[in-house]
Amino acid sequence: MASSRKRSSASPAWPALPALRGRHVAVGLSGGVDSVVLLHRLRELAPRQGFRLSAMHVHHGLSPHADAWASFCRKLCKDWGIPLVVRKVRVSRRGAGLEAAARAARRAALERTGADAIALAHHLDDQAETVLLNLLRGAGTRGASAMPATGRLGATRLLRPLLEVPRREILAYARAHRLRWVEDESNRDDALTRNFLRLHVGPLLESRFPRWRESLARAARLFAAQDARAERALRAFLARQGLRAPSEAKLVEMLKQLTARGARTRIRHDGKELRVYRGSVEVAPALAPPAFTPLDWHGEPRLPIAALAGELRFRRARGAGIAAALVEGRTFRVRLRGGGERLQPDPRRPRRSLKNLFQEAGVPPWRRERLPMLYFGDELVWAPGLGVDAAWQAAARARGIMPAWRETGSA
Repeated sequence: MASSRKRSSASPAWPALPALRGRHVAVGLSGGVDSVVLLHRLRELAPRQGFRLSAMHVHHGLSPHADAWASFCRKLCKDWGIPLVVRKVRVSRRGAGLEAAARAARRAALERTGADAIALAHHLDDQAETVLLNLLRGAGTRGASAMPATGRLGATRLLRPLLEVPRREILAYARAHRLRWVEDESNRDDALTRNFLRLHVGPLLESRFPRWRESLARAARLFAAQDARAERALRAFLARQGLRAPSEAKLVEMLKQLTARGARTRIRHDGKELRVYRGSVEVAPALAPPAFTPLDWHGEPRLPIAALAGELRFRRARGAGIAAALVEGRTFRVRLRGGGERLQPDPRRPRRSLKNLFQEAGVPPWRRERLPMLYFGDELVWAPGLGVDAAWQAAARARGIMPAWRETGSA
């Protein structure tokens, strides 16, 4: 891999490869200088490291020169004695845009190489541009971590052996070995976002920050390490909750949603829901809003509520709770909040909305939907987690009844 030391262009120390003895490695060959150099280097290394080498060229048909590029790759591989597959793909011009569609078609084709590993020629400049582009788009840590040096492309191992090599070293190597390559005319089109960064922003950054590429690549590695820690932490959290581990793809999507930290985040997994409230992740039952029929309470000590999977309990108290004298001979109604209710649990403070009181008490919105409230007529008497309204509170040393809501499974 590249370092700050100056290397000989004729015999660079790159690329560093994992153990590949006995494996089949296919190079994604576009015909551009990067992939030509990668193929040349791997052709030199293959006999020494004991792997079988081939190449694949993906023919998008987007350029008037596409056929010529395919012909160039055929001749190059024939001259070098490397098996080549040319795969034509159709690129949809609808949806996410032409660049994204071409990238998706190329990845789909490369997945079908039949090789043990596919090697792509992304280099340091590509990595730095990807980090910068993703940051400008507001990406989180996963997007800012950019491209990994190794990964998976479907069932195939993905390698990026040149990821820490600057493009200037690749060009120097190509010239030193008198290699030939093709130039994609679209690389000069600054209407394309990546080209705009490469042609205009990159040179401007280099005038003030000569090692901006290395700095962004180092930041990408730090983001990737943080992202890996986040994945391990989420897996451990799910295990502690007794939930099954998700697939890699689902885990990535879960992290993406959870790090957004929106109050509306709602991720269904293994019969439960992951919700986010005030920066904390909680596991809640994956239940639809309850079809709850209001119940009457006449003063009995327990009132089971099957629809909410719990029960109301009422214990006698002294100087606390609902004044017992106000309960005797009256019928109270238990129902869910209807909206607009106000409560005054502290007689020294004004009456306030349930929403504000729940927010102050730190009760997540999804729990508020399933809390039974005690009413007398239209008057709210008591709300779980908030307390008894001042108008109904027992006086000091007077007999009182203290309500409590217990969900199934709680003490």
